[in-house]
Amino acid sequence: MDVWQIADGRVEGKAVEELEMLIALGEGLVWVDIPTCDEEAARVLSEVFGFHRLAVRDCVERNQVPKIHAYSDHVFIVLHAPERGQGGNVHSVELDQFVGPGFVVTVHGPLHPAVSPEAALRETRAVRTRLESGRLRVSTSFELSYAIVSALARHQEAFVATLAQDASLLEQRLMVDELNDPEQFLEELFRARHELLVVRTMAALSREIYGRMVTLERFVPGASHALVTDLADQFARVSGLADGQKDFLQGVIEFYQTRTNTKMTIAAERLAVIAAITLPVTALSSIYGMNLIVYDSTHPLHLAVVLVVMVTMSLILLRWTKRQGWW
Repeated sequence: MDVWQIADGRVEGKAVEELEMLIALGEGLVWVDIPTCDEEAARVLSEVFGFHRLAVRDCVERNQVPKIHAYSDHVFIVLHAPERGQGGNVHSVELDQFVGPGFVVTVHGPLHPAVSPEAALRETRAVRTRLESGRLRVSTSFELSYAIVSALARHQEAFVATLAQDASLLEQRLMVDELNDPEQFLEELFRARHELLVVRTMAALSREIYGRMVTLERFVPGASHALVTDLADQFARVSGLADGQKDFLQGVIEFYQTRTNTKMTIAAERLAVIAAITLPVTALSSIYGMNLIVYDSTHPLHLAVVLVVMVTMSLILLRWTKRQGWW
């Protein structure tokens, strides 16, 4: 658990034991970042800050969807960032926040075993680096929360950009017909569409969270309304980008399926033409075959006539199918 006091553009690390005193003094802005909500962290949230037990429970357990709860003097927010896994799986990296007057508490939710802890701390560490270097100056809790959530929204947008590049490569492979394994290619298409669907859902739900927060005038100071509105716009942008890329990829999938069906239809038509052309051969050979070939009394001229008739009929049928445009 890391504790910082932000005042006059300076960031100073503090001990956990000083936290209660820092909150009581109310000097500057207190930021507490909790990598894992263990028993000690849950005790600090409950006893030092006095947060609601249900909110503390949400920090300990995994939340499947973003949410917001408004309490008497603070708001509790749950958001998710995407992290790419294996086999087209997209992990949800949870970030919980308590935003109140003079303090921000960020809690990183339970992680999937396949997700690196570094991925969970990405946004908060990036904001802390900017604060320590002086490139970012905040004076209110909503300004700090805005910086953290903006970093999360930028990660979502970068995730969509990566998926868009993958979709473009898949389209290029389809257009130049570099499909060594069509079944594997189709699986890659559906996998990419699933990833886009996941990140679009994350962004859309986050947009709903900040759209609702705009209406909480009692908890959001007037100067912070613009920040909350901007966050809603950022998530709406990410959702729109992901939606557009999903539609593009769906078009690639439909083109691939249409082209495959067309090839199968053409192949079936040609097989039908071949069957029609060889039908006279089959018919005549079934009728005369045994009598002409097996018995010694068969005259060679008779056999030649039958073969010429077979070839002639097949050629006539072949010419007719070409005139009809079937071949």
